[in-house]
Amino acid sequence: MTAVLYRYLMIIAACISLLIGLQVPNFVDQYQKRVDAHLREVSINLLPYQEIANKYFNGDLNKLIELHRNSEVRPFQEEGLAIAKMVARKLRFETDMAALQTSLPLKALHVLLHGDKEMLDEAMGQYSYAVPLNQDALVFGACAALAVLLLVELLLALARLAFRKLSRSASPTPTQ
Repeated sequence: MTAVLYRYLMIIAACISLLIGLQVPNFVDQYQKRVDAHLREVSINLLPYQEIANKYFNGDLNKLIELHRNSEVRPFQEEGLAIAKMVARKLRFETDMAALQTSLPLKALHVLLHGDKEMLDEAMGQYSYAVPLNQDALVFGACAALAVLLLVELLLALARLAFRKLSRSASPTPTQ
């Protein structure tokens, strides 16, 4: 009976890890599309300021920002801060997009370890679950299932080994 239960639990673990693994490429794709959309939006918002910087400061936005910050007029100072925030946001998204220009496993690792918190929250909040049947999703799902099954087998083997050692040390040794 234990062997049958064990087999069913392994099948369930494989199915769950396969379904989770199938979601990874879809999530990474949705994350990347969000980063791209925000990058495009902030680039469009910065365009008028960039045109002013091109006209008066050889394209240097930092000089335009400094001009605003050093102004005697308070609204211009605050506008300088707003422009600086947009520039920082654009650089953040450009860095993220550059890191996502690689293979799927490295993209997934980047999103997991270094993903932009704002974009991760957005992607998680509006994530649409799907079971894509493309090569990337199937390979990722199969690898996730295999990794989970191997991990479960390894943990069970270590538990059996520890149990045997405890059993041997607990049983009395015969005396002669």
